[in-house]
Amino acid sequence: SGNLVACGGLDNICSVYNLKSRQGSVRVSRELTGHTGYISCCRFIDDDQIITAAGDMTSTLWNIETGQAKTQFSGHNGDVMCLEIVRNQVFVSGSCDQTAKLWDIRSGRCEQTFQGHTGDVNYVTFFPTGQSFVTGSDDYTCRLFDIRADQQVAQYDNESIMSGVTSVDLSLSGRLLFAGYDQFCCLVWDLLKQQTVGNLGGHDNRVSCVSVPDNGTAVC
Repeated sequence: SGNLVACGGLDNICSVYNLKSRQGSVRVSRELTGHTGYISCCRFIDDDQIITAAGDMTSTLWNIETGQAKTQFSGHNGDVMCLEIVRNQVFVSGSCDQTAKLWDIRSGRCEQTFQGHTGDVNYVTFFPTGQSFVTGSDDYTCRLFDIRADQQVAQYDNESIMSGVTSVDLSLSGRLLFAGYDQFCCLVWDLLKQQTVGNLGGHDNRVSCVSVPDNGTAVC
């Protein structure tokens, strides 16, 4: 709805802010406590539920109103670095154990584990159809995984880039992949040809986050 903002950090707490507060100034409306490691990522399902990923090797589904944990998703053997939700039914998490896992939000079970990376999986984003997803890793590569095929179907790397991938996002059609790197650049990949078609340079430090808005007209 755009009414809430959430953030987490090294204090192991996910703080939720209500932007529509009647008190005027924006204040913390709920603090979600329970993780024993830093909060690396958080994603809203709706105004009532949020999923967090943490350095304690777990992800957790929370009831925002009560502040209580509803489901804990355990199975990774390293810090969980990222997660992405699709259709409010499943989500994919990426971890320092070099794997990505697909979870059923309703049952709390891990349905699939995707291997191939040789470094931390730092970021994940779903293809527009929801049937595949792209990951970015410290092994200098991005990889496309197909859920129905239960395997990796493409890899994106460049000999000139010798640094980790910090974040990834897709164009509205899913044809272009934008990948941010520690090497001060954002490469644009053609997903089908597996070739770079652009380099968004200009930064003088690592690109920490890449995002395409819902209308698909720009990249930040």
